[in-house]
Amino acid sequence: MAVIGVPHEKWGETIKALVVLAPGARATEEDLIRHCKERLAGYKAPTSVEFRGELARTATGKLQKYKLREPYWKGRERGVN
Repeated sequence: MAVIGVPHEKWGETIKALVVLAPGARATEEDLIRHCKERLAGYKAPTSVEFRGELARTATGKLQKYKLREPYWKGRERGVN
């Protein structure tokens, strides 16, 4: 799982979770957002979830967040510093 900032018209950015489910696992976007809101402050919980088959990683297994954010920010400037 990765959590990234994506564009939002009102706030500049909002939180999106990118999730790879384990084989056989089942969850919905609503399930995961509710789970986060029960355990985190509301402003720390993602506002959306995207399920993926895999996440971009380096040869050593680290997430490449810049590659994960890139499609959402193409042609836009960051709204928050």
